[in-house]
Amino acid sequence: MRLLPKAELHLHLDGSMRPQTAVELAAATGQTLDLEDATARLVGPVRCASQAELLTFFDLPISLLQTPASLTRVTSELVESLAEDGVTYAEIRWAPRLHLEQGLSVQAVIEAVARGSAEAASRLGPRTPFVGLIVTAMRSHPPAANVDLAMAAAAFGPPVVGFDLAGLEAEYPAPPHAAAFQAAASGGLELTAHAGEVPGPERIREALAFGVRRIAHGVTAAADPEVMALLGERDVTLDMCPTSNVQAGIVGELAAHPLAALHRASVSVTISTDDRTVSNTSLTEEMARSASALQLSAEELAAIAVNAFRRAFGPRPVVDLMTRAAEAAWSAWVAEAPVIS
Repeated sequence: MRLLPKAELHLHLDGSMRPQTAVELAAATGQTLDLEDATARLVGPVRCASQAELLTFFDLPISLLQTPASLTRVTSELVESLAEDGVTYAEIRWAPRLHLEQGLSVQAVIEAVARGSAEAASRLGPRTPFVGLIVTAMRSHPPAANVDLAMAAAAFGPPVVGFDLAGLEAEYPAPPHAAAFQAAASGGLELTAHAGEVPGPERIREALAFGVRRIAHGVTAAADPEVMALLGERDVTLDMCPTSNVQAGIVGELAAHPLAALHRASVSVTISTDDRTVSNTSLTEEMARSASALQLSAEELAAIAVNAFRRAFGPRPVVDLMTRAAEAAWSAWVAEAPVIS
């Protein structure tokens, strides 16, 4: 499975920092941080008490990602890790306004991340995944600041392809940020938003009101037939991250995750890691574990894998070509009748 072409649509930059890189970045700023401590502060437990606890594992990487050099390095290393995992298309998301503590501008933050992707491409050559960037607004930030962020993201152009909203769902509703999504859409960006990591369908409905094409997570949609129907009517995709959802406490165990049920109910779903380091997983591992725990057939897993290419925000000529290649590769894999266990 690692050799098959894969698309990862829900992947956070700050949640994917390598522990050894954290040690080196900390040392560069005069901090004492050994590998054991870095790992303990970057890799979350199998289960957290809440989404809020899981988000504490982002504190260290965000504190270290406050310079152009650190942002560029971590992005470049993440693209390398994706290539090693057989990912051929990826969308990396992060919240630029969380990286302004040392005086960087939003523009400089976006430039640094884009540079990291380009530097990885120069080293990897043909093995480089096609990478799009998704600029994320935080629910807790002022709505006016998020409008400015959306405008800056749209003005930057490629490789920025989308606009997102993330943060504590229970404390911060989405509607105050509607103007930011309007600005992003007017600037030509595709729309996605985090929702469905807390009980109830309200946050998913709020995200749908923005006109999003995809929802990051959307776990609680499975408990509401009306929301499921609405997702189908609007052809909205749920970019699900089963391991992360267990960690956040919204799902008790992997076998209880609704991904399979949603797919079988004709809701568009994809599989991603969310955070390769925080969730201690790769896309290959996430697919294999999910397929085994949820008893997905080879045909079902292949359909979900190819769907991620179809739902990508990248340029259509590129995405369509990659989709056809993925269809051929995954069809050949299914024909070999693998046993998923």
